[in-house]
Amino acid sequence: MLPRSPASLRSLRCARTFSSSRSAAAAAAEGKIVASVVFERLPVVIPKIHPVVYAFQEFSFRWRQQYRRKYPDDVLGKAEARGKGDYQIDYVPAPRITEADKANDRKSLQRALDNKLYLLLYGKTFGAPDGKPVWHFPEKVYENEDTLRLCAESALKSVLGGLDNTYFVGNAPMAHMVAEQTEDSSVSPFKRFFFKSQVIGTTKLDIGKCDDHVWVTKDELLEYFPEHKALFDKMIIHIR
Repeated sequence: MLPRSPASLRSLRCARTFSSSRSAAAAAAEGKIVASVVFERLPVVIPKIHPVVYAFQEFSFRWRQQYRRKYPDDVLGKAEARGKGDYQIDYVPAPRITEADKANDRKSLQRALDNKLYLLLYGKTFGAPDGKPVWHFPEKVYENEDTLRLCAESALKSVLGGLDNTYFVGNAPMAHMVAEQTEDSSVSPFKRFFFKSQVIGTTKLDIGKCDDHVWVTKDELLEYFPEHKALFDKMIIHIR
């Protein structure tokens, strides 16, 4: 085995420093990480069909009827007689427009049943200018959790009191943004990672640890974040 030169030993010592733990100063220079949860309620009823789509479906049905197979009258008579009896079912469909819709009660989940709703909180959060309360998603600064998703789960759990009626979609974040430091802010630059979670098996949730909260549609959500409208418009994809 050939002896190592002093230059190679110096290069090994320099490379070894990269595998060691980072200093607190280096970690602080990189900024903090925030896990944010986009908590959504899926549509409860099927959205209304667009008039153009309805007209095309009606045309397609009438066109297929021209070439449909005609069955004998005795076969059709048996089909019509089947199921007739003394019973009768009175079916009254539930209204699509609820009382919460009429009152524009954005704290209720019983509104915009044919649309997705997203939870927004009003209160103090990391990165807010001058520490003032602002509208934001449920979020938490990453500390010592094993994964970033566990940090996101902790953020949502602190608001709901538990995760029994929630479902996190995947382990990876759906998007992220970099918050730069402004002249009138003392907060260092940080990164915010967004995780998607959904409401499961309930129509009412007790929201805590905030001054106020709302359940809003995508169009309404963009009104709360005009400065990030382009990002959220791409991040939250809702095809109706």
